[in-house]
Amino acid sequence: MKTETIFEGDHSWFVFGRDPEKPENIIDTNQYLVKTDSHSLLMDPGGIELFAPMLAAILHQVGINQLTDIFASHQDPDIISSLGYWDKAVPHAVLHAPAIWEGFLRHFGCHNITYEPIEDGGRSIFLDGVELKFIPAHYMHSSANFNVYDPKAKILMSGDIGAALEAPESPMFVEDFEAHVPKMTYFHQRWMPSDAAKLDWINRVRELDVEILAPQHGRMFKGEDVGRFLDWLEALPVGKAIG
Repeated sequence: MKTETIFEGDHSWFVFGRDPEKPENIIDTNQYLVKTDSHSLLMDPGGIELFAPMLAAILHQVGINQLTDIFASHQDPDIISSLGYWDKAVPHAVLHAPAIWEGFLRHFGCHNITYEPIEDGGRSIFLDGVELKFIPAHYMHSSANFNVYDPKAKILMSGDIGAALEAPESPMFVEDFEAHVPKMTYFHQRWMPSDAAKLDWINRVRELDVEILAPQHGRMFKGEDVGRFLDWLEALPVGKAIG
């Protein structure tokens, strides 16, 4: 599994992904970690099949006792079906996830970890003074869904928004936006059900200072490509049923 540092300062951001050993019929995912002095937040830690390589990769960056917080943007298995293993590995941790999905996420195994529900309006957490904001992204594509925004690093972990289906050897960042568009179009038209929700999310994000847009699948967007993505998504009709 590839690991890349995408921000370094008084805290750090890491992305994990591009697993060449994953089965072909398993979608590739990106996992993100924010590390502060004595805490860390693991975002959308992945499916059950990823637990062992993810744990190994994380332990190269933080000690097990420093993994204090986990975030699940919504309830999909590719995001959080590994929860039962994390529940045993880091029983001291806190799980931050949408309030309405608690009854579903506990099916993955949540007996030791403390569940801290995120209500629909979102909230912030502070890790050693570093603020991380849970930004509402409801119906994009889940009915309760959140992004994670770091105002200092100017990174927005956008979950499935911005996703593309990529090969494991693909680079971490978009290099040619127009060439990347065909990899995103079907996914967004099929999985994003509401133009109203889409526009609400775009308006929220345009009020933020975002240097890196970091989705859960595919490549990240950096610099001017963040704005290009927002403009592209705004013009894209979504909720297209395939009949």
